Order: sequence, then C-alpha cells, then structure tokens
Amino acid sequence: MNFRKNLHTPNVGFQIAPLLDILLTLLIFFMVTSVSARRETRMDLTVPTSDTSVPAVRNVGEVIVNIDAAGRVFIRNVEMALPRLEALLGQVAHEFRDQPVIIRADGKTPHARVVAVLDVCRKVDIWNISFATLPGADGE
Repeated sequence: MNFRKNLHTPNVGFQIAPLLDILLTLLIFFMVTSVSARRETRMDLTVPTSDTSVPAVRNVGEVIVNIDAAGRVFIRNVEMALPRLEALLGQVAHEFRDQPVIIRADGKTPHARVVAVLDVCRKVDIWNISFATLPGADGE
C-alpha cells in the first residue's frame, strides 16, 4: 500500500469567491447601518439655529433623543414616557460608559421638557450630552 500518493494536494491558487462573500456581507452591513442612522433625522423637527454651529461627526452607537414641538419624546421614532426613557438610558449607560446622547428638540419645544430629559440623563449618569442645531445665517 502506498499512502504517500494522497499526501500532496495540488496548489489551488487564490480563491476570490470567499473574498467576494466577505465584501458583500460588509456592504450589506454598512447599508443597513446607514439607513437606520438617517431615520433619526427624518422627524419633522425644526431645530434652532446657532451662529457657532459646526457639523458634527457621528459616533457609533450614539443615542438620539428627539423632542417635538408638543414636548413628546421619541427614540427611533418610538414615543417614550420619561420612566421608559430613564430605563432605556439606564441600560445604555450601564453597558457603555461615556455613551454620547444627542438631544434634537424642536425650536418650539417647551423648555421644561428639555430639562426633564436632561434630568433623566443625569439620573442614569450620562454626561456626554450635546444639542443638535443648524448653522445660522453666518454659518457654513
């Protein structure tokens, strides 16, 4: 019996099919992520303008809290009561330290509602908070 005959396999060369599978998977992942990131900014909110506003760099995993003119709070187009918002942000703060939170409030939102959302963030120990604004007339 000659067992050495099956030890040498021919060199198959470079395989492109697995590389294409990985590239297509990454493409699908980034497309889905891009669509969900844009969905947050589609709400009919007129955020205030600021002369010192600069375009923000989006961070992975940031939480966007939208507050409409009536004072209703939304995350990912789902309306949230303040206790539910506190529970959700508490989970996020527990899992991810220094989690960024962006508050997009309509220009006509009552100030008390924005302060209530800030209080919720403080209760769950979230300190990385910013406000979304648009560039003013003198802005870029």
